[in-house]
Amino acid sequence: MSHCTSLIIWATNLQYTRLRCNYSYLATSRCSVDNFKLDPWWISGFTDGEGCFRVSIIENKKYYQGWEIQPRFQLTLHQRDKPLLARIKNSLRVGHIYKSGLNSVQLQVRSIKELKVIIEYFDKYPLITQKYSDFNFLKMVVEKFEKKEHLTLEGLIKIIAIKASMNWGLSDVLKKAFPDVVTVVRPLVENQKVKDPNWLAGFTSGEGSFMVKITASKTHSVGFKVLLVFELTQHMRDERLMRSLIELLQCGKIYRSRNTFVFHVTKLSDVNEKIIPFFKKYPIIGVKALDFADWCKVAELMKEKKHLTAEGLQEIKQIKAGMNTGRKN
Repeated sequence: MSHCTSLIIWATNLQYTRLRCNYSYLATSRCSVDNFKLDPWWISGFTDGEGCFRVSIIENKKYYQGWEIQPRFQLTLHQRDKPLLARIKNSLRVGHIYKSGLNSVQLQVRSIKELKVIIEYFDKYPLITQKYSDFNFLKMVVEKFEKKEHLTLEGLIKIIAIKASMNWGLSDVLKKAFPDVVTVVRPLVENQKVKDPNWLAGFTSGEGSFMVKITASKTHSVGFKVLLVFELTQHMRDERLMRSLIELLQCGKIYRSRNTFVFHVTKLSDVNEKIIPFFKKYPIIGVKALDFADWCKVAELMKEKKHLTAEGLQEIKQIKAGMNTGRKN
């Protein structure tokens, strides 16, 4: 190996190490909770992917009319992403973080005062998936709370009619207790244009997948083919949004899988020239940033044609084994 080649390899590895350390910092650094300010559009995109606007209505004799109404905004993540959840809370300036289940943590905003902050935030940086309808329904319920309408039977019925169109609709208990409720019409969100690239970075941090696929191949001397795959999956209701990503990123294709649409990119030149530069400029944040960094490492190895050698293929296999569900820490 020449001295020049050695220097190139050293520089590439150093660049990767710096990139990976940087993403590790964004994913796990405790200091970054206070020092790293999340872009508002990033939070909007992440919420479009992972957020939930809901209204719980629980039978409780302590409350007027016998029903307790609990409007809330929440984000639920794996416990590995608790630093990210703390960063989001720090940016929103409202909410509390709780342990949720065995391996999850949840940011909850429940008080009317803090929900008004959330409403103001997403009015300024609006969602663009069909989740925007749930946000508007929550907004309607909060307005009824402010007017004390939730304390009347008429107001309760109106809130139940709103809830019937949110998320998973009414529980069997509510359907039985209020059989004559007329469901509020759920409007279709049609303006699904991405207004800021940080929205896509946030959405991808929640919904994106960076994968390395290795399949048997008779046409490759090492017996295997390596493929880099970037995917975003969303319910079929958001077909328009998913198709718009092709124009935004100038690459990729859309296919339908049951009740979802999948945007995916597999062409190596598009990965290297469009996807990787985009997310280096508008970073993935959270544990998924580590998967992106590893994905970039494989892309560099493929640029150097190392995936066509037994040694390079083995290195790629090791990287792949530690990504996504294989990542222990």
